[in-house]
Amino acid sequence: MFFRNLTFFRFPTSLDLSNLDALLADCALKPAGPLEMSSRGFVSPFGRELDPDTEAALSHRVGDCIWLAVGGEERMLPSVVVNEEAAKKIAAIEQREGRKLGGRARKKLKEDIVHDLLPRAFVRPLRTDAYLDLEHGFIAVDTSSRKNAENVVSEVRRALGSFPALPPNPETSPRGVLTAWIAGDALPEAVVLGDECELKDPADRGAVVKCQRQELQGDEIAKHLESGKQATRLALLFDDHVSFVVGEDLVVRKLKFLDGAVDQLENTERESVRAELDARFALMSAELKRLFAMLEKAFKLSRAEA
Repeated sequence: MFFRNLTFFRFPTSLDLSNLDALLADCALKPAGPLEMSSRGFVSPFGRELDPDTEAALSHRVGDCIWLAVGGEERMLPSVVVNEEAAKKIAAIEQREGRKLGGRARKKLKEDIVHDLLPRAFVRPLRTDAYLDLEHGFIAVDTSSRKNAENVVSEVRRALGSFPALPPNPETSPRGVLTAWIAGDALPEAVVLGDECELKDPADRGAVVKCQRQELQGDEIAKHLESGKQATRLALLFDDHVSFVVGEDLVVRKLKFLDGAVDQLENTERESVRAELDARFALMSAELKRLFAMLEKAFKLSRAEA
């Protein structure tokens, strides 16, 4: 269950979440109705297989860290299927009646087709995990898509009634910080450069250079920096526990927990899958707490106001 991406939002540390489970229960996932395209709601973080009971807790807490999961059901009805069916019916009607169908009639026909096909469409399950850190006042959503992350935050807001969460606000330019690190400025404590970066010319439609498996402080990268290119993504390793790529948007991608972090999991036997997931969340939340604290200091992230 280790997260692979982190899209951050900040919220006030004064936020009261003492009644969280009761509020989430009112917004639990319900199956998509026969005429609904989709449905969203909270599900057990441990999954339906481990928590089949509909009354299962919809959050899991370790200290001041909370694990949530937003589930969904989405009916798969491709527009090409609807358009093909509509084309056949329109052709039959026009041939039978000897006239062209107007735009309003075509639209009504498509709506009727969707209404007829929806109950028979396949349903695709969806899930996005999120982690709330009450100490530092942030929610991290396991996605690199800002839109998907905002959808999760909206679900939390719907459940709580109010959730003043906003994207992190850096007081210094992330692009400038990333560029300076590649250029040789001191990195944060316990942080070392990885082997991947993205460099962009700041001019409109300027050149973009993507490097992988490359020595980032070598002559080739230095020449790109000398020509004015700036770093917009950079691979880093933190304390030999996690590796990741951080972008100028402050989204963490390609997050991977290294042997230094997971060795302790592999050396301990647990009685059940649920106990294993619990241990993994405890380890992950501890590492993400340290990772965010490092990013907060490096990019001078403002705290959310109460």
